Amino acid sequence: MQAGFSPTRNAVFNQQPRGDVVTTTLQPSRLFFAACLIALGITGLVNGDFALVWQHVPAHVPGRTILAYICAVIEVAFGIGLLWQRTLAWTCSLLFPYMVLWLVLLQVPGVIGAPLDAGAWGSVGEIAIITAGAWCLFAMHAGKARQGDPVRTSRGVLASRWLLIVALPMIGVEVIVDAIAAGDNIMQPWLQVLPLPMAWACFTGICSIATALALLFGVWPRLAATLEAAMLALISIVYWGPDLYTGRTATTAFIISFLIAAGVWVVADSWRGGRWFGTGRPVWKT
Repeated sequence: MQAGFSPTRNAVFNQQPRGDVVTTTLQPSRLFFAACLIALGITGLVNGDFALVWQHVPAHVPGRTILAYICAVIEVAFGIGLLWQRTLAWTCSLLFPYMVLWLVLLQVPGVIGAPLDAGAWGSVGEIAIITAGAWCLFAMHAGKARQGDPVRTSRGVLASRWLLIVALPMIGVEVIVDAIAAGDNIMQPWLQVLPLPMAWACFTGICSIATALALLFGVWPRLAATLEAAMLALISIVYWGPDLYTGRTATTAFIISFLIAAGVWVVADSWRGGRWFGTGRPVWKT
């Protein structure tokens, strides 16, 4: 097993067994994930629409506006459900398939239609990261995990890690490709004061790819995933934060960017209990 993860130790998931019941404390990563979902849902209710390119539902879909409101309410409900012990299990049980549908129905078709488009792959990677976080929550808090089945729990957590490993290079390559195409204009105007803006953008893409490799080979996985989450959150603040006054596009991008960071953080927490500089087996040998 990789450093920091043993399927027989509930402490890794911050769970304390009491007979047949598992009491789960509210970790900051889950609180962050929940807050982002609530914010995303509120944005949908305010705008009466989906989350722009991140929830690309064609205009010709019947009842599109009603469907947008329903999804917004669902997202708010999911966020609230993640905060309470009594609703945690069923919320995770519903959130995971919801994110899988979001990924498969709204993002994968873009790759099928344009398989050589780095942007399409990047969009898949972004939602796949959020899905990885939802999968990790499902593995740790729903179904068999609640009944104390460590084998089923460990398999689910491992699967969420694999999805994160696959998704991170997608967003990394997209950033690098976009940076090379746009040059120094890749940055927002207030970031143009930085020396070599294109190089900084490429550096963040390289970091995402490096994080995937670290997780894949078991090199400081907890530290690597946590730093990736912190980097994505910082990018959300400095890239979209000053532009929030402009309205819906920046606000939606700000929330989605934080939700992506939250997805990484949730998976990073699956190594909780392990050493920050601990190393282990490659993930395929786990």
